[in-house]
Amino acid sequence: MDWIISISSTLAIFIAAIFILVTIHELGHFIAAKFFKMRVDKFSIGFPPKIFSFKKGETKYVLGATPLGGYVSIAGMIDESMDDEFLEQEPKEDEFRSKPVWQRMIVITAGVIFNAILAVIIYTGIALSYGEEVIPIESVDSLYIPEESVAHDVGFRTGDRIIGINGERVEYFNDIFNPAAITGRDLSFMIVRDGNVQSLSTPPNFLDQIGEQGFINSTYTLPSRISSILEGSPAEEAGFQAGDKVVSINGKQVDYWIQMVQIIQNAEGELDFTVMRNGRPVEMSVTPDPETNQIGIAAPNPSDVYNVQTLNYNLVEAVGQGFKKSEDTFVGIIQGIGMMFSGDISVRQNLGGPVAIASVTKQATDARGFLGFWEITAFLSITLAIMNMLPIPALDGGHFMFLLYEGITRREPSAKVRMGLQQIGFLFLIGLIILVTFNDILRTFGS
Repeated sequence: MDWIISISSTLAIFIAAIFILVTIHELGHFIAAKFFKMRVDKFSIGFPPKIFSFKKGETKYVLGATPLGGYVSIAGMIDESMDDEFLEQEPKEDEFRSKPVWQRMIVITAGVIFNAILAVIIYTGIALSYGEEVIPIESVDSLYIPEESVAHDVGFRTGDRIIGINGERVEYFNDIFNPAAITGRDLSFMIVRDGNVQSLSTPPNFLDQIGEQGFINSTYTLPSRISSILEGSPAEEAGFQAGDKVVSINGKQVDYWIQMVQIIQNAEGELDFTVMRNGRPVEMSVTPDPETNQIGIAAPNPSDVYNVQTLNYNLVEAVGQGFKKSEDTFVGIIQGIGMMFSGDISVRQNLGGPVAIASVTKQATDARGFLGFWEITAFLSITLAIMNMLPIPALDGGHFMFLLYEGITRREPSAKVRMGLQQIGFLFLIGLIILVTFNDILRTFGS
């Protein structure tokens, strides 16, 4: 029963996000077409089977049951319907083909523009409503780096302090994971080790590695201090108390929470702890639960350890943040696509389809609630804008290339050529959807 509820909620969240993105995208085409007095025959959100439809004025509005796209059918335009009967007639004043090239270019790119605007609005609303929680880089002390981690392979060592990325110092720890910076061609990190500033370069497949194993986050600096004890746990029975600072386990010095967790999870049998309590050492022994390899203790809250700050923005500042977040996301996605084409990162691991989008959207919502939903929706809106501008026939980018050719050569590509390329592009997109969906399933359920 639980898995049915989980799948249903995932689908509901996914459909809600896609509905918003597609509606805004098609609304861009619709408004631009209407502005230039083009006749819009159909405005459809979703594909067949049809849920309901109605007609108002010259336009038929349709809601389809397949929430993976939509379209605006503009009179006098060769589109997804592949209808070319109108070509046998003289162009009418309200048709797409009768308008100047620059107007048609605006109509074609309006969907992409609206998706970009949506992302800016969402990020602006988040900044205005929630502010931004940041950790000043100077408040993040030394790192604990497990020997089997990606960070260790890059060159990080326990005791390092991270201060910058790509040769530039950062103000906040959050800036280390800026999408535009992390997808840079020559990604490197600035650290302080033994009082000296050093630069650590990453290998070409770095993003693939952190996708599988994860990378540094704020928990790598959390001290081995216990915030609370689970009732009825081995830790409670052994006498642990909230506020205890673990300083050694089986005689080995312990300074970091992750370090302590690794020792506990790899333990076989009883462990001897030394903790500092009210300035005095206290010794006790505990055996982890054999089923979970845990003893029932909770990590300190980062806000109690670091100088966590909430940056509040007025409207002007929030708009600036909206543009900055959108720009960073845009650059990060473009650079990521470039890395896939160049072979620097795996296509299989980084190319996602409907299953991956649904999963990521659900995870974001579970972790951050309503805020997470809007964050992932903004990200997907920029992704949709970028993908739609790829020069593939049947996408907005393909239509734009036809218009660009017409604008430069002063002659329109033949209907036969456009129809043929549209069909090829449509088949390519269907094949791509099947490929990425199959890839999602393999990544989700494969070994």
